[in-house]
Order: sequence, then structure tokens, then C-alpha cells
Amino acid sequence: MKLPRIPFLANLPPVPVVPTPRTLVLLALLAPVAVVVAATAPNAWIVAPAAGFALLFLTVIDGLLAGKLVNFAYYVPADAEVGQAALIRVEAEIERDSDAALPEAAIGFDPRLGEGGSALFKLQPTGEAGMFAGDGKAVPVRRGPGELHDLWLRWRGPLGLAVRQKHSTLDAGIRVWPDLSPVRSPVLQSFLRDAQFGLVARRIRGEGTQFEALSEYEAGMDRRRIDWKASARHTALYARENEAERDNQIVLAFDCGQSMCEPVDGLPRIDRAVSAALMASYVALKGGDKVSLFGFADHPQLMTPFVTDTRAFHRLQSAAAELDYIPREPNFTLALATLTARLKRRSLIVLFSDFADPTSAELMVESVERLVRHHLVIFVTLVDTELEELTEAEPENMSDIAVAVGADALARQRQLVLTRLRRLGVNVIEARHETIGYRLIDLYLETKRAEAIG
Repeated sequence: MKLPRIPFLANLPPVPVVPTPRTLVLLALLAPVAVVVAATAPNAWIVAPAAGFALLFLTVIDGLLAGKLVNFAYYVPADAEVGQAALIRVEAEIERDSDAALPEAAIGFDPRLGEGGSALFKLQPTGEAGMFAGDGKAVPVRRGPGELHDLWLRWRGPLGLAVRQKHSTLDAGIRVWPDLSPVRSPVLQSFLRDAQFGLVARRIRGEGTQFEALSEYEAGMDRRRIDWKASARHTALYARENEAERDNQIVLAFDCGQSMCEPVDGLPRIDRAVSAALMASYVALKGGDKVSLFGFADHPQLMTPFVTDTRAFHRLQSAAAELDYIPREPNFTLALATLTARLKRRSLIVLFSDFADPTSAELMVESVERLVRHHLVIFVTLVDTELEELTEAEPENMSDIAVAVGADALARQRQLVLTRLRRLGVNVIEARHETIGYRLIDLYLETKRAEAIG
């Protein structure tokens, strides 16, 4: 993919010469030398200042030999996906005669574009005289617009005593979208090519419970499909052909509150949930169902219209990118009541949420209980890897034992809440973020085959 190009900047002002740490160390070493010379040979005191001036002179000469920056350019992608590397390319033309060290570039950006807010990398020769180029990586950790604000170029002289350094203020940005790499994965694409979904949505006979047509019974057919009443009327064996259930309403509901803002393997839980949800929504659209997104925290954020075709999948992606990170406790009562009021027919609601303790989960359980009366609910939560690590860690002292006991108690309380949800008739998925999308797809297909949604 070709990146947007910022044109070369010509007629650059002179670049200052900056001493390297090696030069500063040498200057610092001259101080004790000057003291020793002054103590042993007072008449030779001029040696130390002369050596200092000589070192400064060599530093200036080394800086001039480093070469002149003729022009430079940078290339920034307009879009990136959270958790996926975005390459930022820098090119520079430097006039110099010596084969000194490779130039270096550093880019400063919004912390949402990467931990530390900067990327440092070397520029390699391109094969053209004086041309260097290199790619820096920014790995976004949050969705939303991110800005790149500074660019530094630095190249050393042949002696390593001085560097030439150029600073430029950038005016560029990257829009960070949800991660769609699971949707593009070969595993999912291969799955979508099977006989059930195919590349084009079509009516599927022979599965489900919705009556489609009668056909004459042939050897090899399942005898359970024989319609005995129709066969008696026609004095011949006829079998039922059923159509798989379609046009179901699937609502992917996201808790955007405090617990879902906590990181899991470097990314917030909400972003892990969004990636799994978009993966499952793509499969649902391929299966002929309708999908909507619903986000909430202390109040409902958004609810999209139902999308009915994979060609409109980008609408779900755009809506998911707008789900904000809200460090406040979610209001399940208001959110799920609002969702129930907007749904006019029985739907499959997939709720992505998390909780820290039974007390904080109490209102959630009560709200889900009211939701189950009218809709089919799947509750999706990520495995708390931190609790697992604390529980399974080998203790070395009494403090470690106390931490492990506390973590085990929290893990048991967590399982009690999930057990309560299962008893209410909620399908619960608790898995690691790498597998949660596939687990959700499996459960969705199982539910669809059982005709349990409509």
C-alpha cells in the first residue's frame, strides 16, 4: 500500500553541530589532566587548554565533515488498526564525502499511537548517492485520531565527535480503527467458503426447522424427514425440505466502562472485545442475519441501525471505532433497559463486559435477568490472566502466599457470578482474547442451528 507522501523540503537552513557524548567525556577527562600538569609542571599549564581547544576544533571539523542535509521527506499512513504496526517512512538526502555512521531518525507522536510516544530507527542507503531511507513502527494502543508532532534527524561525523541534528515540527495524523486482522485471517476466510455460507448468501435447504418445500422421498434420505400426512394424501412417500433460519437480529453490546478499559496483553479489554465482535458479525452477515452495535457506560453511547449485508460491514467498523474509553462504572440498569425498549422482536444479544467482584456485578446480573425474559443472551468476558498468574505463581515468602490466597478468592467469586448467569439461561463464554472470537462464532452457529433465536 502506497503511503501518503509529504513533499521534500528544499532550501533548508543550516543544521547546527552538536557534540557527542564521546566529546563530552574527553573534555571531562582533560580536567584531571590539567590538575596533574599544573601540580607537576607549572610552566606547562598551557598544554591542557591547548588540548581542549584542539578537541573543540576537531569537533567542529568532524561536524562539517558529517555532511549537509539537502532535503528530506516523510510518509505517514492515513489509517491504522489498533495493535497492528503502522510504518512511518523517512527519506533524507545528505551530501557528504565520508562513510560515517548511518543517519538516525526519531519521530514523536501521540501516546495512543504507541507506548512511549516515540520511535527511533536508522536510515539505510537506498543505492542512490547521498540517499537514505528507513521505516519506524508505531503500534497503536487505542482507537481514535493520533497526531505526529516532531521529527528529528541526526547523523555523525567520521570521528564520532559531533553530530548534525535537524528538528522539524510535523503536521500529520493517523486514524486508528478497530483491529480487523481476525476477519482477514486465512482460517476464517477458508471457513466462510464452505458449503453452509459460500461467497454469496443463498437459501439453505435441508437444515433448520422452517418449512421450505416437499420433495419425493429417495433412497438415502433421512427417514425422519418423511412427512407421513402428506405421504398419505398422495399415496407416495414425500420428505420435508426445511430452510435454515435467517434474518435474525444480532445485537453486539459493549460495556465501555472502567473494567473494560483495563489492558490485556497491551491492549484494553474493549478493543479485544471489538475485534472478536467484528469477526463474529462478519460471519453473521454472511449467514443472512442482521447485526447492530450497542455501546454504553454510565449512559448509552450509541446504537447503530441493523446492517443486513457484508457490503455495509464498514458501517459496523466505523461505529466500533467511535466506542469511547470511559473510566466510570457502567449503568447496566439504564443501558439494558434502553436496549430492550428499542428492540421490537426477540433477538440474540451478545454482551461484552467484565467485573472485579460480586458486588459490582450484582446490578449487572439483575439487569441481565430481565433481559433474558425476552431475548437470548450470550455473556462474553475475557479470562483474567493477572489473577491466574497470581494464583499459579510459586510462592517464595508469606507475602506471596497472602497474595495468592487473595487472588484465588477473587477467582472463586468470579466463577460464582458466571455460574449465576448460567443458571439464568445465559450462555457464558470466558476465554483468552486469542480464541474468544472463534468461541463466539461456534456458539452463534450452534444457536442458529437450534433455531433458538427467532
